[in-house]
Amino acid sequence: MTEKLGISGRLARLFLDSELTPLLGLSALLLGLFAVAVTPREEEPQINVTMANVIVPFPGAGSEQVESLVTTPMERVLAEISGVKHIHSVSRPGAAVITVQFEVGEERTDAIVRLYNAIYSNQDWRPAGVGILPPLVRPKGIDDVPVLSLTLWTRDPDRGAHELRQVAHAIEAEIQRVPGTRNVYTIGGPDQTVHVTLDPQRLAGHGLTVNELIGSLQAANVVQHAGTSVAGGASVPVQAGEFLADRDEIAQLVVAVHDGRPVYLQDVAEVRAGPDQPEQYVIFGAGPAAAQRGVELEGTAPAVTIAVSKKPGENAIDVTRSVLERIEMLRGTFIPDGVEVTVTRDYGETANDKAQKLIQKLMFATASVVLLVWLTVGWREAVVVGAAVIITLAATLFASWGWGFTINRVSLFALIFSIGILVDDAIVVVENINRHMSLGGDSLGELIPRAVDEVGGPTILATFTVIAALLPMAFVSGLMGPYMSPIPINASMGMLISLAIALVFTPWLSKRLLSRSHAAAHSEPGEDSRLQRFFERVMAPFLRGNDARSHRHKLYLGTLVAILLAVSLVVLQWVVMKMLPFDNKSEFQVVVDMPEGTALEETGRVLDELAASIAALPEVTDYQIYAGTSAPINFNGLVRQYYLRSGPELGDIQVNLVDKHHRDQKSHEIAIAARPALAEIGRKHGAAVKVVEVPPGPPVQAPLVAEIYGPFRSAQRDLTREVRAVFEATPGVVDVDDSLEAESPRLVVRIDRQKAALLGVSQAEVVQVLAAGLGGYDATFVGTQSETNPIPVRLELGVPDKADLASILALQVRARSGARVPLSELTVVEEQSWDQAIYHKDLLPMTWVTADAVGELDSPLYGMFKIVGALPDALPPGTQLEQRFFSPPEDPYRFSLKWDGEWQITFETFRDMGLAYSVGLILIYLLVVAQFRSYAVPLVIMAPIPLTVIGVMPGHALLGAQFTATSMIGMIALAGIIVRNSILLVDFVNVEIERGAKLADAVIGAAAVRARPIALTAAAAMTGAFFILDDPIFNGLAVSLIFGILVSTVLTLVLIPILYFSYLNRKAAAPVRP
Repeated sequence: MTEKLGISGRLARLFLDSELTPLLGLSALLLGLFAVAVTPREEEPQINVTMANVIVPFPGAGSEQVESLVTTPMERVLAEISGVKHIHSVSRPGAAVITVQFEVGEERTDAIVRLYNAIYSNQDWRPAGVGILPPLVRPKGIDDVPVLSLTLWTRDPDRGAHELRQVAHAIEAEIQRVPGTRNVYTIGGPDQTVHVTLDPQRLAGHGLTVNELIGSLQAANVVQHAGTSVAGGASVPVQAGEFLADRDEIAQLVVAVHDGRPVYLQDVAEVRAGPDQPEQYVIFGAGPAAAQRGVELEGTAPAVTIAVSKKPGENAIDVTRSVLERIEMLRGTFIPDGVEVTVTRDYGETANDKAQKLIQKLMFATASVVLLVWLTVGWREAVVVGAAVIITLAATLFASWGWGFTINRVSLFALIFSIGILVDDAIVVVENINRHMSLGGDSLGELIPRAVDEVGGPTILATFTVIAALLPMAFVSGLMGPYMSPIPINASMGMLISLAIALVFTPWLSKRLLSRSHAAAHSEPGEDSRLQRFFERVMAPFLRGNDARSHRHKLYLGTLVAILLAVSLVVLQWVVMKMLPFDNKSEFQVVVDMPEGTALEETGRVLDELAASIAALPEVTDYQIYAGTSAPINFNGLVRQYYLRSGPELGDIQVNLVDKHHRDQKSHEIAIAARPALAEIGRKHGAAVKVVEVPPGPPVQAPLVAEIYGPFRSAQRDLTREVRAVFEATPGVVDVDDSLEAESPRLVVRIDRQKAALLGVSQAEVVQVLAAGLGGYDATFVGTQSETNPIPVRLELGVPDKADLASILALQVRARSGARVPLSELTVVEEQSWDQAIYHKDLLPMTWVTADAVGELDSPLYGMFKIVGALPDALPPGTQLEQRFFSPPEDPYRFSLKWDGEWQITFETFRDMGLAYSVGLILIYLLVVAQFRSYAVPLVIMAPIPLTVIGVMPGHALLGAQFTATSMIGMIALAGIIVRNSILLVDFVNVEIERGAKLADAVIGAAAVRARPIALTAAAAMTGAFFILDDPIFNGLAVSLIFGILVSTVLTLVLIPILYFSYLNRKAAAPVRP
């Protein structure tokens, strides 16, 4: 009579001799190879963060006027949009910038359409004629981050930034032709202009005013298609006029007639074609390790930087390689001799290096697991397990590609971390087939389905418990959710695939490979009784005898004490909590904010001094100084909005280091070593100097952020200064900055409207002349055909004349009578303080203090809580400041401080992971209840979950590793792994009891028989984790898995059978005597 089999046994029998089975395995393998070939490679997961800046100019308005007339009404309009997470705004004199940050994962196109709809369907929010200009919307997302930066520099003293910018503009179009490129732009270098330098004396001598010059230039550059001339059956188009073509035409333009003679523009102004007065510049510098990158330069050289971003979904490696090949083709033509091109960012290369290294680790981890099975079970079994793992990985890679993931560090680490879990099903099936063969009996064709069926039920249940533990992590919110989502999704898909392969392909291959050893196995004696004797000695005192119950209670109490001691390591700070540790990158950035009102030249001098300190670091290959502008942004710069940094008091230094394989120190250690000298230079010049490293995960505004809310602007600013003082006084808190601007003067030119009206001069004329003299006025543009960017004809006073306001006020306007009136007769100059910028977040006015944390703990959370404790005593007496950690203030009319930065993302991540952990435990409980038809047995099976803490926390303390988000992922995965072992043990106890064994014998037998597959699967999971132990970010995951599995597996083999024994003993009507 044929034995009745469950679903797993029937599946094994169905595919055991099927011709489809090897074809399915081969298909999975080929699909995996296809996925490896076509999946885009990136270093980090691309998090879809849609942001948009709405810039609304309001010329001439002060900060408070901009806030009340522009910012507040616009914020109310934008707050109506669905999917918006935060609305930030800054109101400055002359403009408002409102930043709309959408929820992570919002589809970019839909979000931008909703934004445009909200803005343009509410055009009536401002009355016409107020002077508010139409809003400009600039969306930003992850695809705006350049994947490649090329810095053009030269040693040639006859060439400068202007010539380099012309070369850069020439090759921009060539780069744009490379498939996959998205945005190509140049940073640095002055614009090409036709500069008309005004001379007040010469203008007055020829009886001309600035307004008349502007009118003459504009009138002389009007060109129009006048129509067509029809004659003789032909139609000939007629063009009226020609554009001004070059400097000579402009210089010889007749702008007036004086004393019967023509007055040329060059008679009243100096006309020069060439670079504009620089408002930003880039300097390229070589470090001590420059030779390792092929840079031959001593000191610094003028430079410009070309930034290249890629289109969505394109492979960064292919795009950057193609661009670099195109650059090599352009040498000697578009790129002249003497102009050097240095690659200062190549995310394609770093992504490829990371992917290749992790794929190697994946192969080594697979080989190690196969070797483990070979040494413990046999080489034929090892081949079966190895084949199952390879096919599983191949099919998982294809499923990952189908899901939309790229090949990046997180998705590959998910596979490496999963190796030990994916191999479990195959190991359990192969080991049980091997055990049944050693017992002798039927042929392999009958034996294998029975062996698979015996472990099939618990294996299916165990697989789904691991999935139940991991999958809820895919729903973590915020920036961390999509960053870590490849781990639960890839691991869950891999588990399902590995289960199918273990039930379908593994039995088929076992029959063909293990058949040769079947006879030998059949003749061998039964299982070695050494494990039986070992567990008999260990467990008998807890199962037999009068003191057994007392011993069990002592065991439970000792386990509880061990858990509490492990948790106390966090309280004692022997285990440090942190969001994510810093990765070992080959770059960092120095961000400099000089006091408001600082000239570009002074900012440049400070940047040069900072760069000299950086150049002394032996690991530096090169650096780029960006004065008046920002370096090409990375993902961190996107979130922090560094692309908006523009002004004479702002600057960046991009520092590139030698490859991590060629230096002893990590990039974080180098940045820490550089910080004291940089901070000292900053203090000397009154500058805020921040060392910014590439964040290991989702970026934040700063590691430490204190948002200060309150009702009165002046009191709010005073409180901000008090909070900043507490930050600066806290040990280990560095790079302190705030949103307050330095007091700086401004000159207000008041116009005597009554006198001007009597003379027939409008205020608009006076404003236009002042703006032209000081800021420059683009009267018209040169119509050249070779330039890709329009060349303005810019009227402006010379730099020396701008230093003295008297020279500016000597410019004249024409009165109604025809007489010329100097501006000095119509104006009065007053000195006032510059308007401070006003910040809002989610419609509430706020200021902020930011900082970073260094030191022994190297975690911002501990620095934050030091400040939290110090604030109440440090503030002036009577100051009531509510500190909030989770939500903004409910009452905006009371002073409050909301902690943000790394604390916020850490709280959200661990909160969501904790919820995911809880959901996972509930799902595991439901699955086990469904399998065992009991409410109490699942509690026994899940009892070892807390045991993981006994291994995890001491493991972190022992290795000096921080407990991070990846450590938490490891703990969540451990819940499923350990429950899997418990299921195998409890299921075997039930089987043995059904066969008539005594309870104590069944419990000891379960530990002895299941010890081998449990130990094998545990060793396999630990082996996979060893290969990610050296990664800075995923080190916590590896530590959790290695130490958690090691300790909890040992305890599970003893504790769970004993606990189940206690449960069954109590359940029995009368105590069961062994």
